[in-house]
Amino acid sequence: MNATKKIAILGAGLLGRLLAYELARIGCRVEVFEKNTSAHSDAAAYIAAAMLAPLAESVSTEINIVEMGYYSLKRWPSILAGLEQPVFFQQDGSLIVWHQQDQSTAAHFKQQLQSVNQALPDIPAPEMLNKKQLFQLEPQLSQQFEAGIFLPKEAQLDNRELLAALLHEGVKLSVQYHWEHSISLQEFPHHHFDHVIDCRGMGSKNDLDQLRGVRGEVLRVYAPEVELKRPTRLIHPKYPLYIAPKRNHLFVIGATEIESEDDSPISVRSTLELLSAAYTVHSGFAEARIIEASAKCRPSFKDNLPRIIRSNNKLLQVNGLYRHGFLIAPAIVDSLLSLVIDNHESTAEQFHIAIQESTYENIC
Repeated sequence: MNATKKIAILGAGLLGRLLAYELARIGCRVEVFEKNTSAHSDAAAYIAAAMLAPLAESVSTEINIVEMGYYSLKRWPSILAGLEQPVFFQQDGSLIVWHQQDQSTAAHFKQQLQSVNQALPDIPAPEMLNKKQLFQLEPQLSQQFEAGIFLPKEAQLDNRELLAALLHEGVKLSVQYHWEHSISLQEFPHHHFDHVIDCRGMGSKNDLDQLRGVRGEVLRVYAPEVELKRPTRLIHPKYPLYIAPKRNHLFVIGATEIESEDDSPISVRSTLELLSAAYTVHSGFAEARIIEASAKCRPSFKDNLPRIIRSNNKLLQVNGLYRHGFLIAPAIVDSLLSLVIDNHESTAEQFHIAIQESTYENIC
């Protein structure tokens, strides 16, 4: 039956590529339409740190994002195992640290983590670390910090390797990709397809009135003097940041959230703040080389939660993944698969993903 389904996917970012791969893998005929080139280097997914840290994110989001995150933590290894091209994946937990003067902020952070753990008792509990225990996990950090929090089972992957590997699989599975194809939802030939799934992120802004952009700025640096084994977050009342160590001493540094849809290059202020905060975590960043400085707007709704908008059981608009794209993508894709293949809402309901009913005049 799946072989008879012809499905159009609008947008070839993370969701578009993962969804195309999963649909083609079960026999659907899939076409992907993307306004940019296959490199897609200006996409939000291309500059992301791709940390899979549901408990770390829990202090600033809703419980269902945490639940989707832990579900996706289990799904990512099976997804990656099916890809021909290797993708860096690490699941050694993540670390939270803070400076002595920020202990009150850290205490509030601990309380929030404990509240989430009480609400979701099946998730791995955070582990409070003293200086000696911190040294055992990250020896190079024990001089700057007296304590920390270890979050077991959290992970990260290489976003760019993943995007390339998903595209490679899609081509192998005969997915048709239409690059540099300008997309207008009103003029799109919906009648040629059984389903149209709009995954364009900020590209859907003209079609989704409540969608807004939240600007994030990210640095990639080469720091041969820094040895960090796992993603590390710094608690700070003004300059919180994350440092995600990739392979070969490459580090992704970020955390800024600016209510703006400005896609211009990263600002001097943000660059200075990010680098200064990173230096307080490890002095080896003083001699790091800046490989890349990027800024991109992440699609968000007012509540910073994802939603699916369905029109006449044919058009599905999925958007609003905010800063949680890699964290929750498998859960979102599995929810879409249930809707498209089985016409079931159970997976989306499991994760409390809002499904809104709508109509589009151009859909028949």
